[in-house]
Amino acid sequence: MGILEKISEIEKEIARTQKNKATEYHLGLLKAKLAKYRSTLLEPAKKGGEKGEGFDVLKSGDARVALIGFPSVGKSTMLSTLTKTQSEAAAYEFTTLTCIPGVIEYKGANIQLLDLPGIIEGAAQGKGRGRQVIAVARTADLILMMCDATKGDLQKGLLEKELESVGIRLNRRKPNIYFKIKKGGGIAFNSTLTLTKVDEKLVQMILHEYKIFNAEVLFRDDCTADELIDVISGNRVYLPCLYVYNKIDQISMEEVDRIARQPFSVVVSCNMELNLDYMLEKMWEYLSLIRVYTKKPGQPPDFDDCLILRRGCSVEHVCHTIHRTLAAVFKYAIVWGTSTKYSPQRVGISHIMNDEDVIQVIKK
Repeated sequence: MGILEKISEIEKEIARTQKNKATEYHLGLLKAKLAKYRSTLLEPAKKGGEKGEGFDVLKSGDARVALIGFPSVGKSTMLSTLTKTQSEAAAYEFTTLTCIPGVIEYKGANIQLLDLPGIIEGAAQGKGRGRQVIAVARTADLILMMCDATKGDLQKGLLEKELESVGIRLNRRKPNIYFKIKKGGGIAFNSTLTLTKVDEKLVQMILHEYKIFNAEVLFRDDCTADELIDVISGNRVYLPCLYVYNKIDQISMEEVDRIARQPFSVVVSCNMELNLDYMLEKMWEYLSLIRVYTKKPGQPPDFDDCLILRRGCSVEHVCHTIHRTLAAVFKYAIVWGTSTKYSPQRVGISHIMNDEDVIQVIKK
């Protein structure tokens, strides 16, 4: 029996098992086995195995956004509209057969947008070119999941299932579980709060399924067995995702209103260029990008050229972005903007910057 058959058998077993207190250990073990087999599927083919060209696109710009969706939802039209790159678009499915990169110039940032070939059901098992598409998606800073608004929420559910099965977790935080494999001493289990979804016996059974007999596990949140399996696997990617519903010009206003009110969702029409500005604004927000302007002593700030950094960055990050040796000779900085109590303010190297702050670095 091949891996795909084993995965299918376990999925069927999970589906027909009733969820209650008596079956939670059995279900926990099944989920651990399923995660192990899926991880095996994700590993690259060994020499002599299947050969396939990848979509190795060099990461460039300030952030990378992957466009994922079923065939013919308007990904190529979106790329051609937002960037200077022309991606072939046609009325038939699978017009795009490889990864086409483009660059969105927005608020002084260069955001790399990747138009990936359409995903089909079973992509996680390698159907179509699913595995390569998903491999590129794992390297992105944000997933733009394009759905056809005329098909309701059907596509969203199917795409989420495909990405979930290959370890891509959308709009979720990493589980707050400390896990470390040791050389001896058995399994040390602890928690900082009362656990309602797992207990020590289930944790031990899952670890034993992974052939782990000596480890330290500390739960800092009331996490599920699935989240523990994610932590043990160690190859999960936690990405923000924006659900973009295209073709809103073909549905009723009531339906547009319903979709637009869903969390993490934006409604657009690429053909009529409706609501694309709002989508770019949300994209900027999800990427957590900020602009920082520099200023030389005795001169006005340089508003033509800004540094693009991530939200929560410190003055030290700014120094490294300007020049790698600047942090070593840093004395103090003068900052104007919303991150300070008064403007200008003299700050140290650990000061956290805000969007559109102006900074002047003073060296020793």
